[in-house]
Formats: sequence, structure tokens, C-alpha cells
Amino acid sequence: MEFFRIKGDIPFMRHALIFNAISVVTFILAVGFLAFRGLHLSVEFTGGTVMEVAFSQPADLEKARVAIEGLGIGEAQVQNLGTSRDVMIRLPLREGMTSDQQAAQVMAALKAVDPAVEQRRNEFVGPQVGRELASDGAMALLVVIAGIMIYLAIRFEWKYAVAAIIANLHDVIIILGFFAAFQWEFSLSVLAAVLAVLGYSVNESVVIFDRVREKFRERRSRSLTTPQVLDHAITSTISRTIITHGSTQLMVLSMLLFGGATLFYFALALTIGILFGIYSSVFVAAAIAMWLGVKREDLLKPVKKKEDTGGVELP
Repeated sequence: MEFFRIKGDIPFMRHALIFNAISVVTFILAVGFLAFRGLHLSVEFTGGTVMEVAFSQPADLEKARVAIEGLGIGEAQVQNLGTSRDVMIRLPLREGMTSDQQAAQVMAALKAVDPAVEQRRNEFVGPQVGRELASDGAMALLVVIAGIMIYLAIRFEWKYAVAAIIANLHDVIIILGFFAAFQWEFSLSVLAAVLAVLGYSVNESVVIFDRVREKFRERRSRSLTTPQVLDHAITSTISRTIITHGSTQLMVLSMLLFGGATLFYFALALTIGILFGIYSSVFVAAAIAMWLGVKREDLLKPVKKKEDTGGVELP
């Protein structure tokens, strides 16, 4: 399905060097923010108190959040759990205060919002659990990256696998760099968004590389250079890119604007990932593939020459 078709090929690769330089600068900045500022990890990673409370009527999460923040015990996560009346609250660790003391303070603040609120559960999550979640998340990220590289190497060729994975890592580091620069809270939902961006971004690269392979195999395109083939592949997929990324971004934007504080950073990470995913598929993955010297022969199986047996058939 296409909304429009561009007649001539846009010379993307002509400006590849400039855009690659921009990518390197943004990548270095993101790494710098990660190294010097670090991520603002949520309670799931650092440990803290987890509470479940039940309101007598549908809970006003914003009022509850403001009441808890007024206690000065740090940034708390407040979200619905199952029904609109059940709420889960995550509180960060605080020196000199036990989990029960934190829970008592929170319940006193919540009773000002709803006098009939009841505490259902109060548990302490130690830092060790947070460290295990962080290590498991990093392992999941590495497994996804390795799987993508293996898949692309089998489906295409190792040069395409290297180009695509560099583009994907570019997207991931940029997302993490934004969260480190502005000290946005990095939670398990944000980690899920990062993993989703990995799969989403590589899909765009696969579509472009598929079109490159088709163009290389056409006899009438044998006179085209590699940059020209890449330009044609990218230009011919622009309509699809606008449809898929545009429709996805509309859904993510609705979560960003109307999903509340619970989904805000998840949707924000997806938004950054989608925008930079488009950029990296065109100006990072395709350009790196060009710098690595991809050519027609990389995607065509060599024809085996028959051995000269002097007219005698070999058994």
C-alpha cells in the first residue's frame, strides 16, 4: 500500500558523510551523559518499599501522587493495579526509616485524600533484587542484539548484519542518553520500550536491505553503483515508512499524552526510538553498509564451474 510514489531517487547517500558525522557527535554526547550523569534508576532497580492500597472509590492518582510527594520521601511511583480502586505504590529507600514507617507516613497522607483507604500489602524490596533485575535486563539486551546479528547474517550477509546492529545500538544509546541527560526515571517499562525499539528499528533496516537485494538481482540495474542502489531502495520504501511509523507514532502519542504518569516514560522512550529508528535505518545502517563495501556479488551465489574431465564421465 502506498499513499504516493516518488518518481526520481533521492540522493541520500550523497550526504551520508555529513549525517554520519552528526550521528557520531550525538552518540558521543549520549555516552558522555551515561558515563558522567548515569541513569536515574527506579525503585525496581534500586530497591525500596512496595505497597498496595484500596480506595473506597476510583482513585485519583494525581492527588495521591501529590500527597505522597509532599512527605519528602523521594519520587514515588503510583499506578493502578487491576481495578481503578486498587493502587500500587513504590517508594525509594530512605536512610533512617524502615519500610513500616514509610508505609505509615504514606497511609496518613492518603487518608487526607480518601479517609476510607485501606492498606492491603506492604513489602520491602532489597537492593539485591534490583541488581538482579538490572543484570537480567542487560542480559536480555545482549541476547536480543546477538539474535538480530545472527538473523541478519543468515538472511543477508555479514556486512549488512554489522551495519544494522550498529544502527540499532545507535538508537539504544541515544534513548539511554536522553534519559541520563534529563534524569528521567528509568524503570522496567522503559527497558521494555528499549527492547521493543530494537526489534522495531531492525525491521526497517531489513525492509531496505530486502529492496537492495532485489535491485542488485535485476539485470537492468547492473550498471548502477552501490550508492545509487541504496538511494533507490530507501526512496522506494518512503511511503511504507510514513504509513508504518506514522500509525505507530499516533498510538504511542496517545499513550504519551493521555496515558498518565504510569505510561509516560514508556511512551517517551518509544517516541525517541521511533524517530531515531527512521534516521538510523537511512543514514546509519545504509551508509555503514556502503562504507563496508557491499556489492552485488555479496548477495548472489557464485556459479560453480564444472571440472574438465576430458569428456569422461566421473562416477
